[in-house]
Amino acid sequence: MSLKIDQGLFNLDFTDYHAILGIPVDSDVKEIRKRYLAIARRLHPDSCMTEDVSDRQRAAELLSKLVNPAYEKLSQEKTYTEYCVLLRLKGQQAIKQQETVVLNSDPARRLAAASDIDTSYRLALKDLAERQYAQLDRAVEIAGQISELNLVYLMRKESRGEAVGARRAAPASSASGTAPAAAPPPPANTPAARVPATREALMAAYLRRSQEFETKQNYPRAILELRDAIRMEPSNSVCHSRLGLIYLKTNQNTMAKIHFNKALELDPQDAVALEGKSRLETPNSTATGKVDAKGKLEAQKPGAKGGKPDGKGKPDGKGKSDVKGKPDNKGSSGGLFGLFGSKKK
Repeated sequence: MSLKIDQGLFNLDFTDYHAILGIPVDSDVKEIRKRYLAIARRLHPDSCMTEDVSDRQRAAELLSKLVNPAYEKLSQEKTYTEYCVLLRLKGQQAIKQQETVVLNSDPARRLAAASDIDTSYRLALKDLAERQYAQLDRAVEIAGQISELNLVYLMRKESRGEAVGARRAAPASSASGTAPAAAPPPPANTPAARVPATREALMAAYLRRSQEFETKQNYPRAILELRDAIRMEPSNSVCHSRLGLIYLKTNQNTMAKIHFNKALELDPQDAVALEGKSRLETPNSTATGKVDAKGKLEAQKPGAKGGKPDGKGKPDGKGKSDVKGKPDNKGSSGGLFGLFGSKKK
């Protein structure tokens, strides 16, 4: 069974965990947990005893590969905060590329033209969510339709200058059934509320984590952190030069050269990329991939690994660029209030 989803936010190189769980993009902690438990009960092996083998297998795949990862991401405060920043950025990206957005589902088209955005969004999403895991062979399809709803909702809210994605606090319960009283103002010395992470803060976090993994010689994880950072901000020369450095350190010279060149294209004065590329072009030079406090690449001691030349004096190493090209935009044109393009044929 294919679990690939190619609608809505998924088409923007983004995993829409809200769509997988079938919940609004501003769901609170209780809503997320309640929905997850309901889906988990539906997909649990004990609940699928009366279904055929293929459905039981499908339920297990949905739970382990989609539902559990989605809940893990949305239930952790740290990862959820970063996820919400990316969610808002994707909404802004979609606004800029709205001429290329194509809607395939009727609920998304209706939401694009609705006057009451919030009510229409929640009613449409509730209807889809009720059917999402009722028929297991349609769960992925409906997740795609929900992601289209999420995309349209984000675009329309962004076009009004209204931020979307911050999780609402779970409402306090009241024994009398009445609305809870307003909380008293915090004391004067209470720390200010935490400001949502900015793009700069996220980029700094990616770089910090990659450095930590590199220090532990966990190069695959360091590479993943930097690739995620580049996916978020492709024009960041520091990320490209750091990635080139790790590839150089792991003898993947072709990949190192690609990222050094990209870093220099973005910033011709990038010291790390300049020295890294120089070492690649000098047959007898090697590098540790370590950067000192001034951002200078330190030379590797003789006999250490990395950048070993072949018999012809050319650096070895193979690899293909992991820098993704421009997206292949599909569909006919259509603006924000033109239903974001026509239906795919």
